[in-house]
Amino acid sequence: MSAKTTRVGLIGAGYIANWHGDAVRAINGAKVAAVCDISNTAVGELAAKYGVPAYTSVDDLIAAAACDAVHILTPPHLHKDLAIQCLESGLHCLVEKPFALSVKDAQAISDTAKSAHRLVAVGHNFLGLPSYLRMKADCRSGGLGLVSLAEFNWNFPLAPLRSGPFGLWMLRQPKNLLLELLPHLFAFAVDLFGEPEILHLEMSKPIELSGGGRRNQSFRILARAGDVDLTFNLQLGETMDDRSVTLNGSSGVARLNFAADTLVTSRDNAADIVVNPFLYQMSHAGQHLREGLRNAARHVTSMNQKSAYGLSFANTMESFYTSIRDGSPVDCRYSGSAAVKATKAIDNVIALMPNGGVDPTPSKTKHRKPKPTVLVIGGTGFIGRHLTRALVASGRDVRVLSRGSSTPFGDMADRVESFSAALSDPVGLRAAMNGIKAVFHLAKSVDTTWEDCLVNDVGVTEKIAEAALDSDVTRFIYTGTIASYDMSDPNQTISEQTGFEDDMSDRNLYARSKAACEKCLTDLHHSRGLPLVIARPGIVLGKGGPLQHWGIGRWQGAGTVRIWGSGQNILPFVLIDDVCDGLIRMLDVNESVGLSFNLVGEPVMTARSYFDAIHQTLGARIQVRSGNLHALFATDAVKFALKKYALHRKSVTRPSLRDWKSRAHYSPFVIDHPKKVLDWGPEANRQAFIEKAITNAGLFGF
Repeated sequence: MSAKTTRVGLIGAGYIANWHGDAVRAINGAKVAAVCDISNTAVGELAAKYGVPAYTSVDDLIAAAACDAVHILTPPHLHKDLAIQCLESGLHCLVEKPFALSVKDAQAISDTAKSAHRLVAVGHNFLGLPSYLRMKADCRSGGLGLVSLAEFNWNFPLAPLRSGPFGLWMLRQPKNLLLELLPHLFAFAVDLFGEPEILHLEMSKPIELSGGGRRNQSFRILARAGDVDLTFNLQLGETMDDRSVTLNGSSGVARLNFAADTLVTSRDNAADIVVNPFLYQMSHAGQHLREGLRNAARHVTSMNQKSAYGLSFANTMESFYTSIRDGSPVDCRYSGSAAVKATKAIDNVIALMPNGGVDPTPSKTKHRKPKPTVLVIGGTGFIGRHLTRALVASGRDVRVLSRGSSTPFGDMADRVESFSAALSDPVGLRAAMNGIKAVFHLAKSVDTTWEDCLVNDVGVTEKIAEAALDSDVTRFIYTGTIASYDMSDPNQTISEQTGFEDDMSDRNLYARSKAACEKCLTDLHHSRGLPLVIARPGIVLGKGGPLQHWGIGRWQGAGTVRIWGSGQNILPFVLIDDVCDGLIRMLDVNESVGLSFNLVGEPVMTARSYFDAIHQTLGARIQVRSGNLHALFATDAVKFALKKYALHRKSVTRPSLRDWKSRAHYSPFVIDHPKKVLDWGPEANRQAFIEKAITNAGLFGF
C-alpha cells in the first residue's frame, strides 16, 4: 500500500455506510480498511463486502491502528462522543449529518479537532453537486445581481411517518425530524449567505404515530441572513419530489434541483415586447435540454453508477481526502465551523417548537407485565403491526421480535413485549420462544442475489422453524405470497391446489425466495412435525399501508404510476383487517395445521378503478399509464446484458416474460378454501371496501 493512501474506517454499518464506502473505494489515495458496528451481523456483512476486518467496538478499532481516518455513521446521539474519542486518538473524522444534537456539542467536536491537529468534516454531501457549484459561482460573481430572497425546499414523502418502521431515531422525538432533515437545507444557506437568523416557525399536518406520539409533516421556517430573506419548507406527506434551492436576484432567478443535479436560470432579455417572451421561454427550453442531455450522458457512460446522490458523495469524499493528502484545511462547505453554524440555526428552530421539540413525559402508570404466548416475527411491518394489535384485541399477550429496542406498541406496554435478537442467531431465537405457543413469521430479507436469498431468507426461515421445533410451539404460521404463483394466464383459476413450478429460476427473487421458504417449511412439517400453516396474502390495503404499492405498478413519485399491463383485470386486493382476521383464525382453527390459505379478497376492483376511486374519493388524480409487459421484458433484457457483461455482475438474474405477466395478476383466484376451513369472510361490499382501503386509509398522510 502506498504511503499516501489513507486507510478509512467506517463506524456504523447501516444503510448510509454503503454510500460512504463505495465513494471512498472510488477515490485514488484512500481505501476502506476496517468497519465497526455493535451488530455482529451488520458489521460482518459490510466487512465481507469490502474485504476488511470487522470490529464491534470503537476501542478495538482504535487499538488495532487499522485506519488513519474514520467516518462516524452511527445514530446521531452517538456522534459527539465517538468523534471526540477518535479525534483525540489521532484520527481524522468525517461525521454524517446531523453533525451533533446541539451547538454546544458541535463546538466541542470542532474544538477537539483543532487541539488534536486533526481534520474534521461534516457530511453535507449535496454541497458537492456540480450544479450547486455552478449556482454558487453565479451568485458570488454577481451573475444573479443582488440576491434578496432565497427559498430552500425539502418536499419529499417520508414514508416511515405513515407506515414505519417507527423505531427509527428520527421519529423518537418531534425535534429529531428537524435534526435529521434541516442540515441539508441549512448547509446551503450557511455556505451561500452565512449563519441564518431564525425568525418564525409554522408546523402543520400532524399525524399520529403507531404506538403513540404526534409528528408534524409540514414545516415552514422564516429566517434572514444579512439582507437576504430566507424561507425553508419541509413537506413530508405524499407530495411530488421537490428538493430545490431558488435564489431570486435583481438580474436573474436560479433554481437548483439538488435531487437531480440540475440548474436552470431565468434572466430578462433586451428584446422588444413581442420577441421577449419567446426568447425567455427558449432560454428555458435550451437549459432544460442541456441539463437533460448532461444527466443522460452521465448515466449512460457510467452504467447508471453516477446518480446525483452518488455523485454528491463522491465529490464530498474527494474534497475531504484531498485535504488530508495535501495537509490543507477542510473546504469551507464541509468544515467544522460551517457545521457549528448550521447546528446553531437548527437549535434556534427547535427552541420555537412546543416543549422544545420533546414529547411530554407520560404519566407514570404501573403496568402489568405481559405474559406473551404468541411471538410475532416482523411485527413492526405493515401486516405485523396490525396483526399484533388484533392479537391483543383477541385477548392474547404478544412478544414482538425485532433487531432494535423500539417498537410501535408503546401504548400497549402491558400487553406487548419487545424482544431484541438477530434472526440468524439460534440461541437468541430459542430465548425469544420461551413460553411461546404460537409463532407468526412475517419477516423477509431484502436481497439482490439468489445466493443472498438462500442465506438471509431461506436459511433464516429454517433456523426460525428449528427453534420453534425445539421450543415445542403448537402453531407455526408463515406468510408467503401469491406472487409465487404463475399468474400469467387469465384462463387459469388459482386455488390452494395450484402448485408452484419445480424450476423457479426465471422468476423474480421475491417470488422465488418465498416459494423456497415454503418448501423448506413443508419439508420440516412432513419430516419433523412442524405445526405449519401457510398464509399467502394478496395486495394488502388499509390504514398505514403505502400509497405507492408496487404490487399494482411501478411508481415515479406519488403522482405517476405505470401499472402492470392494461389495468383492466380484477386485482387480488384484500383489506389489512381481513388478513389479520384470517391469520388469527389459522391460530384458532386446529384443522388449519398442514394447510395453506390464499388470503385474497372478493373481486371488487381493477387497477384503473382503484385509481379512479382515489380521484373520486380524495380528489387526487394520479397519472396512470399502461405498462406493456413485452416492452418491459425487452427493456429488462437490455439491463440484464449490461449488468452481466459490462458491469460483470455474476449473480444477476433475468425474470421471464411469464414472470412479468404474473405481476399483472391475470389469473383470478378462488377463495372457497379459507371460507370453508376458517369460516373466513373478506369484505365483499365495494363501497365499504373503498372506505377502508382508500377514504380512511390516510394514503397521502393528511
